[in-house]
Amino acid sequence: MEDLMGTQHPRQRIKDPIEAVAALEAAVPGLVPHRRCAPAAPRWSVIEARLGTSLPADFRLLSEVCPTFTLGAFLHVSLPLSGKEDAWLSGIESELEIVQDWWEADMSIGLRPHPAPGGLLPWAESLSGDVILWTTTGADPDDWPVTVASRNGGWWHYTGGAVQFIADWARGGLDPWGLPSLGCEVRVCGGADSGHLVSAAGPGAAAPSASMVNGTRANDNA
Repeated sequence: MEDLMGTQHPRQRIKDPIEAVAALEAAVPGLVPHRRCAPAAPRWSVIEARLGTSLPADFRLLSEVCPTFTLGAFLHVSLPLSGKEDAWLSGIESELEIVQDWWEADMSIGLRPHPAPGGLLPWAESLSGDVILWTTTGADPDDWPVTVASRNGGWWHYTGGAVQFIADWARGGLDPWGLPSLGCEVRVCGGADSGHLVSAAGPGAAAPSASMVNGTRANDNA
């Protein structure tokens, strides 16, 4: 069994997706020039039918206004693109197979992959093989906590949304247990493969190292 390091809480959870995206852009000003002039929604009905669930509103809005990006030469945030939903979904499904392997090997703090009740659903990862997921507890996706599976085997939860998690990490508003602090350099990813998560290395696996900077501060351990 991998170790659960604890749970961190934002000082105030941002529930409005517009406010969450604004907080991210304030923390990472380099994203602002890449914001689309008008939101471009992927076919959420296709995504939801294949995943068997809707996704949190903050993540949906981020996907509509921003392209896939890498932050601080470390965190890769893969966002579905209109017309390329299948590519993004294939990346998610590949990651879910890895999560299934973790569960079978007793390496996922007892959590199964989605679509199991309360299962893990990946949405981002680092260039070093750390995986960022939702724990899909409860009926409302907007209430899903973020779960971090670090490549060194440590796991932890964050009770804010995905977009607020990135913003807090980038501005130093949380303690990145088992992870480096996060820089604010932005690289936008384009092309046909931009919908894929970058690797399936996962916790404990070797992966290329990445540069990093800035960040700290958390709330409580569990």
